[in-house]
Amino acid sequence: MPLTMDGPLSDLTTWTTGDRCSIARALSVVGNRSTMLILREAFYGTTRFDEFSRRVGITDASSAARLKELVDVGIFVKQPYRPDKGRTRHEYVLTTMGEDLLPVVLGLMQWGDKYLQDDHGPLEVVDPQGDAIHVAVTDDSGSEVPMNELRVRIR
Repeated sequence: MPLTMDGPLSDLTTWTTGDRCSIARALSVVGNRSTMLILREAFYGTTRFDEFSRRVGITDASSAARLKELVDVGIFVKQPYRPDKGRTRHEYVLTTMGEDLLPVVLGLMQWGDKYLQDDHGPLEVVDPQGDAIHVAVTDDSGSEVPMNELRVRIR
């Protein structure tokens, strides 16, 4: 069952989100494979350029382009470090904006585990007690809300 569209939104032939669609805007920033895998790696603790390239399996040029875009939009900040008193290099650290993408990355992981793996995925994210976590749609009180009860309205 689709989301319930309220009021003037109920007739899908009379309106469009146009260029204000938040989903389209988000995808323009994080909507490709290498970007999502760079984010995955950042959540796993990767911060250095060469490690992003190696762990994601992309060229240095692709890694540089993606990381620059993510810094420019505010998902990462570059912080200088000097390995073994050598030349200054930069590591990439998630900002609050970047950390807020965790449910998106975990949601994709959870969906992939459920529908694209034979049994379970190779990794599991757990809470401090060792219980598996799950990304879910909740209301402000934290109660889970099923899709058939969701409504979309104009702000």
